[in-house]
Amino acid sequence: MIPLVYVEESVRNHPRTESILARHPRASIVPIERYGSIFNHSQQNFRLQKQRPALILANKHGHFVQPAPDAYGVGGNHNWYFSHMLNCLYDCRYCFLQGMYRSAHYLVFVNFESFLDDIDSKIETGKQNWFFSGYDADSLALEPVTGFVANALPFFATRPDAWLELRTKSTQVRQLLEHDPLSNVVTAFSYTPEATWKATEHKVPSIEKRIQAMKKLAENGWIVALRFDPLIEQAGFNDAYSALFEQIFSQVPESMIHSATIGPLRMPKQFHRTMENLYPEESLFVSGLAQRNSMVSYPAEREREMIEWATDELEKHLPGNKIFPNLPS
Repeated sequence: MIPLVYVEESVRNHPRTESILARHPRASIVPIERYGSIFNHSQQNFRLQKQRPALILANKHGHFVQPAPDAYGVGGNHNWYFSHMLNCLYDCRYCFLQGMYRSAHYLVFVNFESFLDDIDSKIETGKQNWFFSGYDADSLALEPVTGFVANALPFFATRPDAWLELRTKSTQVRQLLEHDPLSNVVTAFSYTPEATWKATEHKVPSIEKRIQAMKKLAENGWIVALRFDPLIEQAGFNDAYSALFEQIFSQVPESMIHSATIGPLRMPKQFHRTMENLYPEESLFVSGLAQRNSMVSYPAEREREMIEWATDELEKHLPGNKIFPNLPS
């Protein structure tokens, strides 16, 4: 249950705002002029807010769609990302968002049409144009609240040169199952092995439940994908990831898997410092990580070993042209 909703006065009468508020009749409503007065306020504690986050409904002004970071892609000609929402329902200890944002509140920009218009302006006919959702939030976890996917599917249904990735750790796939499958919409599920999930991915549905959500989508004609990003060092790394791969591929047909990406655990050193301060008892932040220039990650040699091993192991299950290792320079 969301206990408190901050609403920008400019969107108070927006139909989407009215719809969201109607689904939370017991929440307290607080009008605000601009979301930054709440979300960007310096005197906040992310860890405390995460225990009972509020919802902020706002209007985004400009910069709707941004070029994706280098090496962030799955074979398309052009790669973009967009964030109609900031922050996540889940509480993964390695998530860079807790180092990036001062607030743990969920921020939803209700002017979805502005995002879709900007996406439309960036589509190059005859090319594969990818638009990645889920960079700054989980794409599906709060779909019952936001309704973004319900708005996006009809848009992408008429634009075959535009590909949408919905990246998630959620099992909230009902909205997709109620729609005819689209060949240019890929639901990408993120995974770490069982021990890492239990230790660091708080509130995230179990691996098996996510696999069942993937399987259901595939059985209903939807393309799915796998995201092993970031790889997390743990005792018995090779055995743990081998078991994870076997668990997934024994249930989800390779023919319905668009791609698998593999990426390292990396974050700016300032984000890492903030996260250490939030969770000083968290072994993840002090075990095996090293500072390299302005970033914190595993040592370069170990990082490369992990990604190369995972790539080779995935090739036992997927063709090489479906595997995209992401090893930034």
